[in-house]
Amino acid sequence: MSEYDKFWDNNTDIADLGIDQPDWIIDELSPYDMIAIYQGGCASGAYMPAVTYYTALNTMNEHGGEVFEYVEQVMGELPKAPSDTTWSGMAVYYLSYAVELWVSSNMDEVENAIEENEE
Repeated sequence: MSEYDKFWDNNTDIADLGIDQPDWIIDELSPYDMIAIYQGGCASGAYMPAVTYYTALNTMNEHGGEVFEYVEQVMGELPKAPSDTTWSGMAVYYLSYAVELWVSSNMDEVENAIEENEE
């Protein structure tokens, strides 16, 4: 049994496990979604709203300040996007970065919530 089986086998919305996710993650995540993002990143297809130009741009237009603030708070600075990145590409870059950062920062909390929910 893999340490991540409890994630792969769980499609419960994390809100139902008592975990709040930021408004800039527009689709409700499950532990299954989180482990897919954690292992493969958003660009693997695990979280399409962050890598679809149109959706990422709309999300960043609405929540970009919150996304930047979150990344700066956790990382201490905002990473530089590649120099040849388009405006839409920047939205994808920063939103994907933030989603992946949020997921990796909350894996333990979700794992604990899953275990508590099983008891």
